Amino acid sequence: MPKMKGKSGAKKRFKLTGTGKIKRGKAYRSHILTKKSTKRKRNLRSATLVDVADEKRIKKII
Repeated sequence: MPKMKGKSGAKKRFKLTGTGKIKRGKAYRSHILTKKSTKRKRNLRSATLVDVADEKRIKKII
């Protein structure tokens, strides 16, 4: 049987690190930025790792 296709939306949102963890962008950075502080917006820029509890589920759909 052929391989299962991954979800193309998930492929665009997540990247695998060298150690096999999953990197993701942070939410709440798309609009209504005027009321958010500069410090908060700056912290939302950086990527973070997906929680261990969700890793298995996300690896399945990538």
